[in-house]
Amino acid sequence: MIKKTFAKSNDEVTFLGFGCWGIGKSEWMGATDSESKKALLRAIEEGINFFDTALAYGNGHSEQLVGEAEKESGKQIFIASKIPSKKNEWPANDYSTLEESFPKEYIIESTEKSLRNLQRDHIDLMQFHVWNDKWADRDEWKEAVEQLKKEGKVRFFGISINDHEPENGIKAGKTGLIDSFQVIFNIFEQNPMIRLFPFCKKNNIAVIARVPFDEGALTGNITHNVIFPPGDFRNNYFQGKRRSEVELRVKHIMDDMKDETENIAEAALRFVASFDAVTTIIPGMRSERNLLANITSVEKGAFSKDVIARLRVHKWDKNFYE
Repeated sequence: MIKKTFAKSNDEVTFLGFGCWGIGKSEWMGATDSESKKALLRAIEEGINFFDTALAYGNGHSEQLVGEAEKESGKQIFIASKIPSKKNEWPANDYSTLEESFPKEYIIESTEKSLRNLQRDHIDLMQFHVWNDKWADRDEWKEAVEQLKKEGKVRFFGISINDHEPENGIKAGKTGLIDSFQVIFNIFEQNPMIRLFPFCKKNNIAVIARVPFDEGALTGNITHNVIFPPGDFRNNYFQGKRRSEVELRVKHIMDDMKDETENIAEAALRFVASFDAVTTIIPGMRSERNLLANITSVEKGAFSKDVIARLRVHKWDKNFYE
């Protein structure tokens, strides 16, 4: 299993991580705890050590499953979690204040909740689940981060950058308190490579690449007539004509990739894995089948510069979260 050094530490995390939103069962329908637990335990067995969860994923349910899996496996893993905005908003609105979103005591209380869910005395990486860089100069969040690190409850601190705003965090990164940025990066969303990646490489900040499949758009499973269960957030994400748009764009990608792979999901993961600024990639996984397919894709390695150039033309400036 390929590993990379995490930020300025001596810790190594697996290049392929495990995204744990779906197993929380709050907005992704269809997950079962038994299947999720099997996938988590198999991932640990296969050598994956980076697991990204959040207090907001099923109101702590995802964290609880990750904690249980770690206990059952008997192995220590690198667990990343997130503090939701006190206003429960995604992304952070420009008019939201730090006092409304992340007051000092709330940051500490949320971390304590996550520790209980995970059955741990420390969290390897805690992240702000949303962010606004106008808060970067404020002392309250810095004091909370420093306190949690000093008490040994959090080893590293990071920011999960707002959807499609890859530069909204760089100012906070300049404080020296941020060890990682989690950011959307995939064939469609390529903007992080412009300013964020060079900044992270220069300052030795880890990059956690989320949504490598664009919520399923880059798996080949989104067609014009696909139907999602009631309550599944993808009904909104792929609303209207978006499914047909995705289907057509994926076809164009595969037309360009037919001499490299017949699998769009493999192309999606290997594209992200081709950038050395990326520390770990966290596709959402809810089954052993998807886990093993993702392991195979990443282990095939990076694409050549020529292939990357072909894929870069498929950049698509859109925000389906709106």
